[in-house]
Amino acid sequence: MTKTIAILATLDTKGAECDYLREEIERLGASALTIDMGVVGDSAIATDVSNTEVADRGGTELAKLRQDPTRDVAAEVMICGAREIVLELISQGKIHGIISLGGTQGTNNCCQVMQALPYGFPKVMLSTMASGDTSGYVGIKDITMMFSVSDILGLNPFFRRMLGNAAGAVVGMADASVDISFDASKPVIGITNLGVLTQGTMKAMELLAERGYETIVFHAVGPGGRAMEQLMRDGFITAVFDYALGDITDALFGGIRAADEKRLTVAGELGLPQVVVPGGVDHIGIILDEPHSVPEAYKDRLYSYHNPVILVPRTTGPELVRMMEEIRDRLANAKSNTVFMLPKNGISSYSVAGGVLRDEESDAIFHQAVRDLLPPHIPLIEMDAAAEDTVFVERAVEELVKLIENNKANVA
Repeated sequence: MTKTIAILATLDTKGAECDYLREEIERLGASALTIDMGVVGDSAIATDVSNTEVADRGGTELAKLRQDPTRDVAAEVMICGAREIVLELISQGKIHGIISLGGTQGTNNCCQVMQALPYGFPKVMLSTMASGDTSGYVGIKDITMMFSVSDILGLNPFFRRMLGNAAGAVVGMADASVDISFDASKPVIGITNLGVLTQGTMKAMELLAERGYETIVFHAVGPGGRAMEQLMRDGFITAVFDYALGDITDALFGGIRAADEKRLTVAGELGLPQVVVPGGVDHIGIILDEPHSVPEAYKDRLYSYHNPVILVPRTTGPELVRMMEEIRDRLANAKSNTVFMLPKNGISSYSVAGGVLRDEESDAIFHQAVRDLLPPHIPLIEMDAAAEDTVFVERAVEELVKLIENNKANVA
C-alpha cells in the first residue's frame, strides 16, 4: 500500500521548500498531501487542503483573520482547524505520517497540532529551533525534532539535503510495520523509574513478565510521569507500580525533574490498581551553571553529582515532611486499590547503608511523617529493606498483582 505523508506548513512563505519536500517524498515511493496553515498570503504551489479550509475548520473565515492578522489570534484559529483536519484524515486512513517545517512561530503551531495526534503515528518537525530546549514543542508526544541548521528560507544544495533527510525519516517511519497492540486479557503495567532505582525496576519487570504482564517504564523526570498518566487516560496502562517520586520532590524544591500538578492523582481518579513507593525522594536534581560546583544553598548538607552539571543534594527532614504532605494530598482521592510501601533501609541507592546521601536522622523523620500523614484508607506496608532489595521488589509485585486480581474480580 502506498503511504501518504501530510506536509503541514505555512505555504505562503515556504512553498518552494514544501514543493521540494513533496518531490522527495514521492521519489521515495510515498505520496504527499499538503495542508496550508499560512494566513497573510496565498500559496504559490498547489495545495490539497487550503488555508481557507483550515481557517473555516478553526471557526473563523480567512478573510476576517486577514483584516487584523495578529499572530496570537490567527495561530489559535489555524492550529484548531489543522488539528481537526489532520485527526480526521488519520481516522479515515488517508494519511500515514506528518512532516512540518518552520521557524519559531511555525514550529510552535505545527507541534501543537502534532501533540494532539496518536502515539506511534509518525511525526517529524524540521525546525530552526530544534538545537535548543525542545520540551515545549515536544510535550509528551513522540515528535521527532530535526535541526534545519540553516534558516528555512530558500532552496540551496545544503538545504535540499536537509529536506531529503527529513523526507527519508518520515517515509521510513510510515513504512514501519510495528503496531501498538496489547493483549487485552492482561493489564499493561506502568512503572516509574530513576537511575538510582534501575536495578529494582529491572527486577520488577522480570517478575511481572514471569506472571504474563507487559510493562512500560517511564523516567520520572517530569515528561515521563505525564506521559504515563496520559497513557492511563488513553486506556493503554491499567495498573501502576509508581516506584519513583523524585519528580514530585523536584516540583516542590526547584529541581530540574519537576512533575506537574496532576502527577500521582490520575491512577487514583481512574480507580486503577497501584502500588506507590517514595523512591528517589531522598535527593533533589539541581542543574549547575558551572560543572562540579555547589550553590551556597546546598553547601551545608550532604550532596553528590549525578553528572558534572547535575548536583543531587540530600533532602532534609523538614523537606521530607513537606514531601509527604504533598503525597497525602495527591493520593487523597485514590480508591481502595492503592497500597503504599515504605523501604526503611533506603529509598534509593543514594541513601542505603554506605550510600553517599545516607542520613538516618532525616530518614527517621520521613518514616514518621509517612505513618502520620498517609490517608487512613490506604494500607501502609513498612519493610526493613532497601527499595532495590529483591525482597522488597518481590513484595511490591505481589501486592500489585493482588490488587489487579481483586480489581478484576470486582469488575466481573
